[in-house]
Amino acid sequence: MLIMARKVLIDMIKLRSAMIEDSTLSVPEAYYYPALNVNGLKTIRELATFRFACRKCEDAPCINVCPADALEKDENGVVVRYTNLCVSCKSCVTICPFGTMMTDFFKHHRNKDLYYDLRDEKEMKEFIKACPAGTVTITDDDESPDKNIYSLNEKVLIKDYLYTTEKQ
Repeated sequence: MLIMARKVLIDMIKLRSAMIEDSTLSVPEAYYYPALNVNGLKTIRELATFRFACRKCEDAPCINVCPADALEKDENGVVVRYTNLCVSCKSCVTICPFGTMMTDFFKHHRNKDLYYDLRDEKEMKEFIKACPAGTVTITDDDESPDKNIYSLNEKVLIKDYLYTTEKQ
């Protein structure tokens, strides 16, 4: 069953804090694809990290070091990882000067049992329950940049500190 009006709000700030406090924390992953995804399964957290936290380096050392050519920039300068090409060597993690690339992006990328489909109301509720307390909620709110809340897509909001090179 599709959820039509409500959105999922993932607080990346709280989620990162929970992961730092407990390094053994197994973070569940979610995806939301209203259409066919031709680049392989990508999690909401990975998409949000690349879109909002990545510094979008001009020379992109992560892209240059990838032995499988699994990374590239899209038309907006956002790094895209082709999970079907990625060999999980983690060279990009090692070379990223800002720590944007995280080793846990690769940890479960082939285990579909750890993913929740946010298009399904039951799975959405299970995902929220499986996440650290207070990190994921359901909301009727919209994007609110003054509260560091940004739209990832029509059904997912991300709370994070947006990295920008523009002067505020």
